[in-house]
Amino acid sequence: MNTPSRVRKAVVVADAPAADLEPFRELLRDADLVVAADGGARYLLALDLLPHVAVGDFDSLAAEAVAGLVQAGVEVLRHSVHKNETDLELALLQAIERGATCIHVLAALGGRPDQHLANLQLLTHPRLASADVRLVHRDWEMFAIRREAAIFGAPNDVVSLLPMTEAVTGITTRGLYYPLRGETLRLGPARGISNLLTHDHAQVTIESGILLCMHQRRLLDPHSALPG
Repeated sequence: MNTPSRVRKAVVVADAPAADLEPFRELLRDADLVVAADGGARYLLALDLLPHVAVGDFDSLAAEAVAGLVQAGVEVLRHSVHKNETDLELALLQAIERGATCIHVLAALGGRPDQHLANLQLLTHPRLASADVRLVHRDWEMFAIRREAAIFGAPNDVVSLLPMTEAVTGITTRGLYYPLRGETLRLGPARGISNLLTHDHAQVTIESGILLCMHQRRLLDPHSALPG
C-alpha cells in the first residue's frame, strides 16, 4: 500500500478498548493518510480497511497481524518498547511529518485513565500547533485553542472550555450562553464546564495559554468535524 506523497487530511487510529469506527468509515476512506497506532490497526482490519502507516512497539498487536500488514504493503514503523513516547504520540508525529494539516484522532479515549488523560494532553504538543487536531469520541470532539477557533454545531450543544496551561488569559467568546469577555481561566476551578451553543456556531479567542475545547455534538456528522 503506497503512502501518499501529498497529505492534508489524516486520520490517526489509537487503541482504546471497545471503539466503534463504523460511523467514521467514510472519513477513513476519504483521508489522504491513515495512521494506525499499534493495536489501532485491529479496528481498521475489522472494517476491511488498511492503514497507510502502522507505528508503535506492537505490544498490542499480534505478530501475525503485523506480518499481515507488511505483506499487504503497509509501511510498518517499529519502535522499542522502552521508548519515551506513546504509540499515539508517534502516530501523530508521523502525520505531521508527512504534511497533515487536519487530523482526526479516533479510538483515543475511554480506556485507562492515565492513557485517557495523556491522550488529551497530546493536544498541547508543540509539534501539533500547526495543524487542526481533534480527538473524536462518540458524539464528542475535543481540540486545543491556541489563539482562536470556531465551534460549529447546533443550539444547546454542550461546550466546555478548560485551561491546559496554568492560566489562559483574555478569553472572549461569542455564541455561547455564558459569555466570557476578556477573562482568565485557571487550572483547578471548573468554571468553564457545561456551556451551551446559542446558535449553529460560536467563536473563541484567547490572548495567551492553551484552552481545551470539549464539544458534544448532538447532531454528529463525523465527516464534517474538521474544516475543509
